[in-house]
Order: sequence, then C-alpha cells, then structure tokens
Amino acid sequence: MIDWDVAVNTGVRLVRPGPQVDLADARQAVVQLRELSNVAAGHVRDFTGMNPLEPAGPAVIVDRPGWIRANVDGFRVVIEPVLEQMSAGRLGDGAAASLTSAVGSRITGVQLGAVLAYLAGKVLGQYELFLPPDPDGTLPTGRLTLVAPNIVNTERELDVDPHDFRLWVCLHEETHRMQFTATPWLRGHVQDLMRELLLSSEMDAGDLITRLRAAGEAVADAVRGGEGNLLTAIQSPEQNEIMDRVTAVMSLAEGHGDYVMDAVGPSVVPSVERIRARFQKRREAANPLDRLMRQLLGMDMKMRQYEEGAAFVRSVVAQVGMAEFNKVWTSRETLPTLAEIRDPDAWVNRVVRPAAITE
Repeated sequence: MIDWDVAVNTGVRLVRPGPQVDLADARQAVVQLRELSNVAAGHVRDFTGMNPLEPAGPAVIVDRPGWIRANVDGFRVVIEPVLEQMSAGRLGDGAAASLTSAVGSRITGVQLGAVLAYLAGKVLGQYELFLPPDPDGTLPTGRLTLVAPNIVNTERELDVDPHDFRLWVCLHEETHRMQFTATPWLRGHVQDLMRELLLSSEMDAGDLITRLRAAGEAVADAVRGGEGNLLTAIQSPEQNEIMDRVTAVMSLAEGHGDYVMDAVGPSVVPSVERIRARFQKRREAANPLDRLMRQLLGMDMKMRQYEEGAAFVRSVVAQVGMAEFNKVWTSRETLPTLAEIRDPDAWVNRVVRPAAITE
C-alpha cells in the first residue's frame, strides 16, 4: 500500500538543501549538539525529578535527507503491520489486482515523500519512538535525533547566540526523551493509539467520495484564509474520538517539553528571553505558502498542542508541585483526557485529589 523506497527517493530528491556551512563549522556544530544534549539531559532530570529506566544513548545528529530516511523507517515499524492486516483478503491474486496495488503504492509513496520533504526543512529535532530492529533482532528503545542544518539555519535567521539556542532546543528534545525512557509503557500506548486510528479507517465507496469532497472543501477553505484542515476533514466520527485521545497525549508531551524548556532556560541559557521572543515572532511571520501548508498538514494544530499542553502543566505544577504532577506518568489511566488538558482542575481532582469514597 506504500512503496517505502519511492517515499525515501521522492523526499530526498525534493528536499531543499540546508544552509551553506563550511566543513569545520559543520563538524563543530555536530560535536556541540552531542555535548549539549548530554548537558540538557542532566538539567531535565534535576528539574523534573524523573529518572530514565532505559539506556538513553547519545543524540544522533542528521541532515535533512537523514531525517527523511529515519522517519520512513519509523512509519514502516508502525504502519506496515497494520496495512498488512487491513489489506489481507481485499485484493484477488490476478494480474489486474497486482498492478492496481503496485501503482497505488507508488502514488502513496510519492505523496508521503513530498510531505516529508517539506517537513524536513522545518523540524529541529525529535525523539524517535519507533525504530526498526537491530541486526540481532533487538528492538531499540528510541532515539533522540537533532537536525543540524535546521538548527543552524534557524539560529542564523533569528540572529541569536548559537550555543544558547542549541542548548535551548536540546532542553525541549531531552524532555521528550525523558518522558518515554522514564515511562516505558508510554511508547506502547502511543503505538496502540496509532494502530487503532489506522484500523478505524475502513470505508466504502460512498464514504470515500464524502471524505474526498470534504478534503477538497478543506483545501478551498484554507486558500480563502479559513481554518480548513486535511487531517480533520477526512476523519470519520470514530476516528475523531481516537484522535482526541492522540491529541491529549501529544499536547501533554509537547506542553511538558515547552514548560521544562522555558522553566530551566533562565538559569542555564543567558539569552533565553531573546531566543523565545524571536522564535515566537518567526512562527507568526510565516509566508503565505508556509501558512497554507502548516494549516493543511495540521501544523497549526500542533502549535495549539504546545500552548494548551504548556498551560495544563503550568497550572497543575502551580497547584500541586512537580512531584504530584508526575503522577501523570503513572499509567494510561492517569494521563489527562483532552477535556482535562483544557480544564487542569478536573485532572487534579481526578488523579491527585480524588474524592473520598463514602461507604
């Protein structure tokens, strides 16, 4: 259903080159990012009181094509087993069915590659949850990846101190690594949600036409300056419910990362106020094409996740402190719902201060 090689080749071919950096500066950036990720990990551990239960390993520094390849590998780990389950028994064994499958998989590969080519110029770093098995069959625990050319390009555009900016970025990304290495069950939970979302995508011809029409209307609305979004336009009511659970988890993770980054920043990143102000201004000053792409791909929704999630963490920590907030990582049941992300008191009352049970 997806030709992964086509996805990689398309993405690598379409991605824009990074900034011009001489070899010595490039090597220095790679070395410094590795060092600062370790420094940031210590700050995150001290501030949050969380401790990794799995080996972390060094941060992996990649360029834009490397980020594309890594993400295709991650998609394969999550999506391939589900696609095999979905496609079992759908197509016959005839030549026509095989041809239809091959052509469709290449088209999907091109589409995925084009999206990744666009995103590869935007992402500063990420914690990769899903990795292919090692040669001996061992499943890796995850990997922190930093996209060096994007970090260098952004610090240049913002005209900020490179050391401070790199540490600031590492604080956010190391917080994500801590979330998943201190809470090993969380990776399986996210994977289960993604599998559930994919398996709920069954549709008949009528559903397909309806969702394609909705997607077209979403594009037209976005071009007109509305709030059209391809992700929400093509989802069924069942998928919307699952997506709310995914959004709640991602809002918590992204908001927690932003909260820790900004809380730790003033004590270890001297120019953090300048960095945050210019970074926010840069987000808001995107060109029209970027704004359109961000909206259609759901990136504006991700920005709201940062904001709502950070507000949730700030409110809870202000009320009950960091140790009590960390109960959020206890189990699937203690994660906030999307409604609780937007109403932190409800989560506090359910998890931290549950009502006394009367006999």
